[in-house]
Order: sequence, then C-alpha cells, then structure tokens
Amino acid sequence: MSFKYPVSRPALDGRELAYVTATVSDGWISSQGPMIQRFERAFADYNAIAHGVACSSGTAALTLALRALGIGPGDEVIVPEFTMVASAWAVTYTGATPVFVDCADDLNIDVTHIEEKITARTKAIMPVHVYGRRCDMDAIMDIAFQHNLRVVEDSAEAHGIRPVGDIACYSLFANKIITSGEGGICLTDDPRLAGQLEHLRAMAFTKDHSFLHKKVAYNFRMTAMQAAVALGQVERLDEILQTRRTIEKRYDEGLADVPGLTLMPPRDVLWMYDIRAERREELRAFLAGHSIETRLFFKPMSRQPMYFHPDWPSLKANVFAEDGLYLPTHTGLTAADQDFVIGRVRAFYGV
Repeated sequence: MSFKYPVSRPALDGRELAYVTATVSDGWISSQGPMIQRFERAFADYNAIAHGVACSSGTAALTLALRALGIGPGDEVIVPEFTMVASAWAVTYTGATPVFVDCADDLNIDVTHIEEKITARTKAIMPVHVYGRRCDMDAIMDIAFQHNLRVVEDSAEAHGIRPVGDIACYSLFANKIITSGEGGICLTDDPRLAGQLEHLRAMAFTKDHSFLHKKVAYNFRMTAMQAAVALGQVERLDEILQTRRTIEKRYDEGLADVPGLTLMPPRDVLWMYDIRAERREELRAFLAGHSIETRLFFKPMSRQPMYFHPDWPSLKANVFAEDGLYLPTHTGLTAADQDFVIGRVRAFYGV
C-alpha cells in the first residue's frame, strides 16, 4: 500500500547527485577510490572521533565491531530486550551468546539490571540508543570499567549522539536520519581496532593480496556510490537534525492533551516520533484510511523464535510493544502535513 504520508522518506536534496555523478564519471564505483575515505573522514570528524570505517549495513557494522574486539564462541554480550533484532543477530553471527536486559521507561536498556546479568563469560555491553534517546552512558561505561568489559554502541537510530564506547555502529539504511540507501559505519578512537575493522570488512586480505586468508572475514565493503550519497548527507546533518527537532516539537504540542495517548520522553535526536496508544490497531487502521502510515514498536528479543524465553510476556519491553507505534517522521514533512496527521489522531480520539 502506498501512503501519502509515509513513516519515512529520504531527503536527497544536497550534493548527493553531484557526488554520485562524479563517482561514476571517474570510474571509482566499487569499494575503492577517494569517496569512501571522504565519507569516513567527514563522519568521524563530525563526531570528533579519530577513525571511521564504512561498511555494507548497520548489522555488518555491529558484527565487525564484535569481531574486532575478539568476541566469539563461548562469550556473552549484554543486549537490550527492546531493540531491533539485528542487534542480537550480530552477536549470534560471531558465535557468542546475547544475554538480554529489560528496558526502562525511556525504552533504553535498564542500567540498574545490567550487573545481575554479567557472568565470567561476559565480554561486552551493547547499549542501543532507541529511537534517538541516548542511553545512560555514564553508568554503562562505569559498569564496563568495573567488570573489564568492552562497549559497542548500537547507534543505528542515533546519528548526532556523540559516541563514547570502544566502537559505535551506525546504520545508513534509507529510513535512518542520514542514509546511503544501504550501508553502515563504525567509529572508534583506537587505531588498532580501526585497522582490524578495515581488515575484516575486506575479506582479511594480506597486504600483498596473495589470496592466503588467515582468518574468516567478510565482504562487508561499502561502494563508492553509496559513500557519495552518505557524504552529501553528512554535510547536511546539522540541518537535518534541526528540522527533526522542529517536527518533534510540533507533534509534542499537537498531541499533548489527547486522551488515550501517552507521549514518550524527549529524544536527544529524533529518529522516529514514538507514542503509546489505546486502541492501537483501530487507530492504525483509521490513519491508514487517511493515507497515513504508522509502524509498530520492536518486540522483545525473548519473544523472537531464535531467542525464545517463556517469561517474555512479563517484560516491560513487551508492555511497550503491545501499544506502541510511531508516526511519519522525516524531513520532507511540512507543517501542513503534520497538522493533518495530528488532526486525524485527534479526530480518532474525539478531540
């Protein structure tokens, strides 16, 4: 079904086309060439981080980060219950085991329950900045210090939140704050980790390219054409974030007094405008009838078939999953568009 008011739409009105055209004209269309390095340098500089390593997806970024940190079979990684399943899958791809911690009221990992899940096999914590809300990184970094753990930040939905962990991983999928269509990037201040990330993403070739591969690695490279799009996006990131702040404020004001809705805590950066709604499925059908797309919240990891645990119904993450949804949230929304969406929500609840 096509919606007049989709949940997400990329904003490609900067230099993206010019950069892609230049890349094609120069013939540098694969994972080699200057555009990859330009994007990596621009995004790392924006975040005041020493090294950026671009790759093929946010999931690939997480997998590379865990592998670069030496995490593998027999190890455990602390992962939130409330996240997109790719966070947990990245751990599974390495042969390690994800260990889940329920969420707090802001949907982020509940830091008060992390330590009780740490065992002798725990090697890392993976906080996820859900929907653009920054986790309590001071508490997480302190726990990691006390237990000698590494920290991999899943920042797929949080471009603009400055990373502090060992490696931060971003998605550049088409619905993210900035995009390359498909793609991802890892950020780290550690030059050895950066080198390992680069090595692993490119099939662990030796320097002489002898086709003798000493470890299992990946073809997780980003193409120069994707990097061209991403570079054009990074150049406008401040503008994009400001537009999204305006969208958040307009929704906050327009929906503040609607009975049946619960507004969620403020976001450090706005990825999606999330709410909790009574009669959610009826609301979604009503909005769809007016060409307004909505999406559901993540389901708990312990409800996923590959990680199933019978206690999932008791999780706070499940409570939010049962009535949560998000509304159209992209920089192409005009004030009139938002007023229409707000008006339809208010009409459904009779206000």
